[in-house]
Amino acid sequence: MKKVEFSPSLMTMDLDQFKEQITFLNDHVGSYHIDIMDGHYVPNITLSPWFIQEVRKISNLPLSAHLMVTNPSFWVQQLVDLKCEWICMHAEVLDGLAFRLIDQIQDAGLKAGVVLNPETPIDTIFPYIDLVDKITIMTVDPGFAGQRFIDSTLDKIVALRELREEEGYRYVIEMDGSSSRKTFKKIDAAGPDIYIVGRSGLFGLSEDIETSWKTMCQDYEDMTQKVLS
Repeated sequence: MKKVEFSPSLMTMDLDQFKEQITFLNDHVGSYHIDIMDGHYVPNITLSPWFIQEVRKISNLPLSAHLMVTNPSFWVQQLVDLKCEWICMHAEVLDGLAFRLIDQIQDAGLKAGVVLNPETPIDTIFPYIDLVDKITIMTVDPGFAGQRFIDSTLDKIVALRELREEEGYRYVIEMDGSSSRKTFKKIDAAGPDIYIVGRSGLFGLSEDIETSWKTMCQDYEDMTQKVLS
């Protein structure tokens, strides 16, 4: 059975327990998901490259920056300079920029990802799908935590898995949005490689991060009938 990877969305963590939560999660997850919002592409403003520097002080795990911004060119070099392992950009703002920014990221020895909103079809990224290292499927509208899960987005995960197998592409598939006890079963059926977990799936389950983690794992096992290793 394929191992499930959970990537906590640090936007939704309790910043009063920043060090405690990161220190615990370091031993249990494969990466961290860091949302960077500019207040234009989405209304919110949250986190920044500075936050990546703070996480680096207490974690050596790979960091994945999700750029919810209208001008990815402004942010990419900052993240390259910080050696952020994954830099993921929305397909909707990459017209005329995709090849240059993917090269800029990969030439620095880092990994380039592309993110698809619920309304954005997979064929939008066909011109460069063979180049990207990760594809993130938004299962909610971007920019806010706690939104309604959009079931139809799971079809894109299935299609991307089939396409990867047929064409030999190298990308990993990630889902982002409302991953929790209510949705684990249908997400598991679609089969992404990485589950981003936020407030509903992890941080909001208890004030204690260890209890939250154990509850999340039990929720996953209960709903999928699969045992996490």
